[in-house]
Amino acid sequence: MEPLRHTIFFTLVTTLFLCAAGTASAQPSRILTDQTGRKVTVPAHPSRIIALAPSAMEIVCALGGRDRLVGRTRFSDHPPEAVDLPVVGSYVQLDVEKIASLRPDLCIALKDGTPYVTVQTLRRLHIPVFAVNNDSLDSVIQAIGLVGQVINRPREAAEVMASLTHRIKKVQERIACAPTRPGVLYQIDSNPIITAGQGTYINELITLAGGRNVAAAFTGYPRFSMEQALTLMPEVIIIPSMDRSGAWKETAATWQQWTHIPAVRQHRIQQVNSDLFDRPSPRMVDGLEILARILHPECFEKSADSTQMTGNKK
Repeated sequence: MEPLRHTIFFTLVTTLFLCAAGTASAQPSRILTDQTGRKVTVPAHPSRIIALAPSAMEIVCALGGRDRLVGRTRFSDHPPEAVDLPVVGSYVQLDVEKIASLRPDLCIALKDGTPYVTVQTLRRLHIPVFAVNNDSLDSVIQAIGLVGQVINRPREAAEVMASLTHRIKKVQERIACAPTRPGVLYQIDSNPIITAGQGTYINELITLAGGRNVAAAFTGYPRFSMEQALTLMPEVIIIPSMDRSGAWKETAATWQQWTHIPAVRQHRIQQVNSDLFDRPSPRMVDGLEILARILHPECFEKSADSTQMTGNKK
């Protein structure tokens, strides 16, 4: 019965969208190139947008497009005024039927996050899918500009991009006084220990904040036993708050027994908001500013504009 149900669904939905496409054929459209290099035909004035990832929703909202959103993914919780939108699944397990039922005229996807089969299915249903890249801070800033083009918010996009670029430059100016680059372990999970290596935007944030990623010899998200992690001798350990139940405290306590580790000996085990580091959105720059302060507090002491470094939330 399951294959039959899907066949009936696709027949009905395809018919619906073909009829809608015929009705809207006189409406203007544009062909834009997304960050996968694919040319996508999008409405000239998209009004029913579904963000297929938390970071995509944050970008749309940062550009003033909240009123055009008609759907979000399960963990899309920022900004708060958008959490009342219908949920279309998680960003890696999307509900195509739910997406189609919301009649979107545009979906914003992630190049390396949204399942390819989902994108192909949506395209067969004549739902435009515009993908953005999220593998570096620079690509996120570029994505903001592209989304601004797609949703007709170019001026707002230019302002956000300029603000983020300025704040990154300010961080670089601040940490110029730093005498050292402490070794940083960004611990994503504890059993096994999962961290971020070369080729990740977390590695980029550590570097830009004036740190040295102790896992930079590895690519992607390597896994370590505690014995292996100890050999890295981190001077600063960053534990993101992915588990809101407080398990990070248990993780921090586990490290305390290893008093020969510089981060333990110098009391430099720090919790951070995971959304500012693990979500490639405009708020990554908030994460950069926070990390720079953690790594180099001496560069920010008695700063005349210290409140500006953490008060510019997107």
